[in-house]
Amino acid sequence: MDNQIELISDGDGLAVIGSPTAVERFLVSEGLPSKDLGLPRLGSVLSAGAEAAQVGSEIAANSGRWVKLTKESAHLADQYKLMKGSGPGVRRAVLTDKGKIKGHLELVKTPMAHLNNPALLAGAAGLMAQLAMQQTMDEITDYLATIDEKVDGILRAQKDAVVADMIGVDFVIEEAMIIREQVGRVSEVTWSKVQATSSTIARTQAYALRQLDALAEKLERKTAIGDLAKTSEDAESTVQEWLAVLARCFQLQDAIAVLELDRVLDASPDELDRHRVALRVARENRRELISRSTGLLMARMDAAAGTANTKVLLHPTASKTVVHASNHVAVAVVDFHSRLGIESDREALDARRWADAATEARDKALNTGAEGVDAAKRLGNETFGRAKSMTGKLSGGISERALRWRGNGEECDEEA
Repeated sequence: MDNQIELISDGDGLAVIGSPTAVERFLVSEGLPSKDLGLPRLGSVLSAGAEAAQVGSEIAANSGRWVKLTKESAHLADQYKLMKGSGPGVRRAVLTDKGKIKGHLELVKTPMAHLNNPALLAGAAGLMAQLAMQQTMDEITDYLATIDEKVDGILRAQKDAVVADMIGVDFVIEEAMIIREQVGRVSEVTWSKVQATSSTIARTQAYALRQLDALAEKLERKTAIGDLAKTSEDAESTVQEWLAVLARCFQLQDAIAVLELDRVLDASPDELDRHRVALRVARENRRELISRSTGLLMARMDAAAGTANTKVLLHPTASKTVVHASNHVAVAVVDFHSRLGIESDREALDARRWADAATEARDKALNTGAEGVDAAKRLGNETFGRAKSMTGKLSGGISERALRWRGNGEECDEEA
């Protein structure tokens, strides 16, 4: 059926499978960019036999494209009523394009045989997971490129052995990815070179997270505005460095996962779906760890900015420094989160201008209501009366002393 397509969603992306013409027509009608899913690679998941050969030929005649789930593409899951699929976290629907134009796709109750093959569905989900991770890797590459000079300086100047080890692992994994691209699979030899590298990357990630936690703890301990300004400036200059290290760690861990799925697909295809789910859980745990540390740091930075804003009258320069550093770090963290798929929602804090703070203090003093005004008048009258009385007493005392001094002076003259 040339007008039949299948939609598969795993929460990160959407696979569109069907005849090349139907797939292309669907993607064009929706205006969605896509990547090749790589369906021919799933030949290895088929068992031997005539039926398998038939399904294999059907796969060869069909096309598969992958679309990243974004605000623009996520609505498709609801629009076409994707139902629970054969694997955990996977939803699917088979549609037929009767009118061959957008808006005429209908659910199919009896799809083609190969679209119901559990092994193929698991394989397609595995390919989708790889493409989702490769998409994140590309976005991290773009992120690191925007701060290229800083990253080079950070990674080249690092004297910490932990970070130096990560740089060495980087070369090994990059080589394995190149071989995979050229050969089309991950052999046992290639896998043997990278399978032990994950512990080194995990150690580097833990080290970078500890650096961010230490900054957060340092901010929490500071109370004096001068100390907060100094610590905030230090955070502003170093947070970007550790975020770059964390981004690189996440990228390398995704690369290892891509290689790992290829290896499982080649060696134990029946375990592919379980392995995919396990890798997804591990990936979410890494994101949670990173989100927790960066979130704690931002909370401490925001608290410092709040303290600075309450002291802007007495310390205008230091207060502005703290808030500026907090906003600078926030921008860096939100950008970093977006590349790793971590949701962030943080509005920039504005440094309170000294004049605004002074005006607020004046308004609070004046805006006391009628009772406050009367009390102020009474207090003013009483104060004026006391002041007048004191002035009179003071004047009288001065006059008396002046007369005494004059009398003493005259007596002295007579004696002279």
